[in-house]
Amino acid sequence: MNNKIHTITIFNARIIGVLFLLAFLVYGVGSQLFVSANNTEKYLGALLIIANSVMVLFIGILLRKTLILYNPTVSNIYLFTRIIEALALASVLLNVSALNDLGYILAMLVLGIGSIPMCLTLYKHKITPSWLAIWGAVGYAIFAFGFLMELFGKEWSMYLLGPGGLWEVVFAIWLIIKGSKNIKPTTR
Repeated sequence: MNNKIHTITIFNARIIGVLFLLAFLVYGVGSQLFVSANNTEKYLGALLIIANSVMVLFIGILLRKTLILYNPTVSNIYLFTRIIEALALASVLLNVSALNDLGYILAMLVLGIGSIPMCLTLYKHKITPSWLAIWGAVGYAIFAFGFLMELFGKEWSMYLLGPGGLWEVVFAIWLIIKGSKNIKPTTR
């Protein structure tokens, strides 16, 4: 029986936390500027949307470094989730009205579904506090359901994105506060 103390570390935790928070801000501002009639604002909005896609991609790449130690399949699912999200959100730049909505809806649906296994891995391996991991899994399930209903013409997402969206903010703050320190000693 091996009673070695094993320390769980989320690699690049502070960077990931900052990227989570910046992605919210950058996409929110960028999408508003992009619909402007002013060309300068439109171009700035496009740059911010592209910056968001890069940030989302780096969240997947950086978090994969930790997830792969515990579940390689989940780490790849999460990375591909973030790649699809980045591409779908960048599709807004094509500026075709129906495609804008569809790109955003698909990005959020894939994010919701693909993030559930990540949260369950955080829970199973005690990488984060249990309450945070469970909140993430449930929040993303509700989040995904809301965007799934959007595909069927039901405008539910705005009412159901709260738990998942708020989880991302709390998770980001937790990552920034805990940083890349040793998070939790466990026995293996």
